[in-house]
Amino acid sequence: MLKERHKIFVVDDDPFCLKLMENALRINGFEDVHSFESGATCLNALIEEPDIIFLDQVMDSVSGTDTLKAIKRFNPDIYVVFVSGQQQVEVAVESLKYGAFDYIVKDEQLTSKIGAVLAKILVVRTMLARQKPPRSSRLLSFFNLLSFTFTFLGGLSLFSH
Repeated sequence: MLKERHKIFVVDDDPFCLKLMENALRINGFEDVHSFESGATCLNALIEEPDIIFLDQVMDSVSGTDTLKAIKRFNPDIYVVFVSGQQQVEVAVESLKYGAFDYIVKDEQLTSKIGAVLAKILVVRTMLARQKPPRSSRLLSFFNLLSFTFTFLGGLSLFSH
């Protein structure tokens, strides 16, 4: 579980909150942290393949919800954590409906909340990695299926006239 291997994006249009979240991530041992002051700049950088995105819910240019939807269309495997200054149940539910991993409120416990959600993400990633067969074995299974199919089709003489 090398934390530095996880690329993390932080998106917030408030420079103070942006720096606060960056510091919280670094305190929790994460080094590969990239900051963005708008949803649009974050979306333009998705090609850099972040693992986790902390996303402000209320921003001036592109809303957090619209940014979340676009992130999930680009790559549904990115863990997105909604961060908000308000504790609104309906916004939290909506963000989870659109694929957010979690919803945390900006308050005096922000650093510990970020640490807790990161720990949950790492546990989920580890569990999913154990369940998913390695790419090479999936490819091998595909070729085995393909070989079986051709053998079966050949036995039926579908190719002779």
